[in-house]
Amino acid sequence: MADPRDILVTSALPYASGPLHLGHLVEYTQTDIWVRFQRMRGHRCIYVCASDAHGTPTMMRADEAGVAPETLVAEVAGGHRKDFERFRISVDNYQTTHSAENLELTREMYRRLKENGHIDRRVITQAYDDERRMFLPDRYVRGECPSCGAADQYGDSCEVCGATYAPMDLKNPVSVVSGTTPSLRESEHFFFRLSAFEEELRAWVPEHVDAAMVRKLEEWFRAGLKDWDISRDKPYFGFEIPGETGKYFYVWFDAPIGYMASFLQLCRQSAAAGSETLDFDDYWAANAKTELYHFIGKDIVYFHTLFWPSVLSGAGYRKPSGVFVHGFLTVDGKKMSKRRGTFIMASTYAKHLDPDYLRYYFAAKLSKSADDIDLNLDDFIARLNSDLVGKVVNIASRCAGFIHRHNGGLLGETLHDEELYRSFADAAQQIEADYEQRDYSRALKRIIALADRANRYIDGEKPWILAKDPQQSQRVVDVCTQGINLFRSLMVYLKPVVPGLAERAEEFLNGAPLAWSDAGTPLLDHRLRRFRSLLERVPPKEVQAMVDESRTGPDTPKPTYKDEIDIEQFARVDMRIARVIEAGYVEGADRLLKLRLDLGGDEREVFAGIRSAYRPEDLVERLVVVVANLKPRKMRFGTSQGMILASGPGGSDIFLLSPDSGAKPGMKVT
Repeated sequence: MADPRDILVTSALPYASGPLHLGHLVEYTQTDIWVRFQRMRGHRCIYVCASDAHGTPTMMRADEAGVAPETLVAEVAGGHRKDFERFRISVDNYQTTHSAENLELTREMYRRLKENGHIDRRVITQAYDDERRMFLPDRYVRGECPSCGAADQYGDSCEVCGATYAPMDLKNPVSVVSGTTPSLRESEHFFFRLSAFEEELRAWVPEHVDAAMVRKLEEWFRAGLKDWDISRDKPYFGFEIPGETGKYFYVWFDAPIGYMASFLQLCRQSAAAGSETLDFDDYWAANAKTELYHFIGKDIVYFHTLFWPSVLSGAGYRKPSGVFVHGFLTVDGKKMSKRRGTFIMASTYAKHLDPDYLRYYFAAKLSKSADDIDLNLDDFIARLNSDLVGKVVNIASRCAGFIHRHNGGLLGETLHDEELYRSFADAAQQIEADYEQRDYSRALKRIIALADRANRYIDGEKPWILAKDPQQSQRVVDVCTQGINLFRSLMVYLKPVVPGLAERAEEFLNGAPLAWSDAGTPLLDHRLRRFRSLLERVPPKEVQAMVDESRTGPDTPKPTYKDEIDIEQFARVDMRIARVIEAGYVEGADRLLKLRLDLGGDEREVFAGIRSAYRPEDLVERLVVVVANLKPRKMRFGTSQGMILASGPGGSDIFLLSPDSGAKPGMKVT
């Protein structure tokens, strides 16, 4: 074995504005498998993470809940920690970015960058929500991508083509907060001079980022690196910039520093406990000899491969040894959806199914590429039942009983087929390489191929038939000793992926926790514990229950309805097609638009609460459905002579009923 390595590993920080879902768990599972593998190989591998506390989403969510942002962050981060425990994510330290250590390091990082000439002050023009009286973060402006035209994109980067831009570069920009069109206002901001690091980054990227991502980064290099705005104006939940008034560090400045802060906290905790000492500089100083790896999703590649390495370098710290990128998760071939019940929270999954099922399934799909992976629920059930239950666990269940009946639970003193066992041991080198390269799908294919060989061996020897002949008792023990040892080697290889199953297997094998070297060292003349089921088949009913709960929510109250009406009363509602001939804002009303409608020679003025979803100019000449015989309603803005029909939960999700283009104003709707 090579000399032990000192490795620090991080995962991207989940936002502290909400709980974890299965999409998050792709990354944490991928990271944890790699960390556990490194530890099994005898390396010192430290894993830190944190909840990303700062920014407008947290501030707005806390405001809606009527609590302080700090209270919300603590509550959500507590949920994140529980989910990490449920899914056996073996993080060494988990905190939030609203910690004393992160404040300390963020100020120090900024001080160094400023002293080294990497910070500029500039007056900029940015999006401003006049209704809510606040500057809008990039992601609180949505519209059409200025590069490819994709609809409903964030104000900083396009999820379709990857282009980056300023929020007001979007076509038809809309404030996510109020649904209104943002205005532009000036403000002084602080910029990190990213453009000064282009030459350094061009040399660093190819050696530290996967090849597929290097090609993507080359597109950004060709477009030219833009200096990075690292400040935000109040109101904002975050760290104030020292020496400034009403200015805060942008969340994307202090969030990656959270990696360092979580590790710093671990160093201090270790020192206080008098346990294994960790030196912060050993892992973060510019001359550090240790390894540092970041696991991230492909949506934040720009930040972690361009911005973050440059900030570290500019402040005199070391750059990462590697940045590992994965794709997104779809469920049954589609984007996760609450309506379909496939937007599944981690806690919901854990109520119904063993987390090891999901860890194995993700691993079977994950390679070193950044391709998206799909959780197909039918395939999920079939693969787990076939691979883990039907092939791996089945080996132990087929052999354990014979060992107890024929030899009091004591394994034989020799292997029945040493050549077969040696082939299992020799597979370690290839499987190691697969794990190291994060090609888990290929590793599992090799492991399951070995499981097939083990089952063929048992099928060929037929111990259940040999057991009928008292003269073959020793051979039964020898064959089943061989089977148990093949199972043990498989569990060594699978332990990083399914730690819960591995723990139960270790208890059954009645020995020390499995180490990587155990795959090549047989267990002989050793007493086993009684076999108990190590893993049950995936219950389809629980999979469906999980989907049903995700669709409706566990505590969704039964809808309540107003007083019932009969069919005659409903038939009195006269719905007509109308054409919008004028539309405008209503002064003093946040939600209303004033519409002038043509019902086929009959013009009406109607007030409609759809301002958060529609701009007046987009409604002119549009056909709508209106309740024509509604009694006029006097309002302080005027009299509304009808009601247009729409549906949706509100905000930007209000959908007007759209008649067929061939419909005519005044036409009755039945």
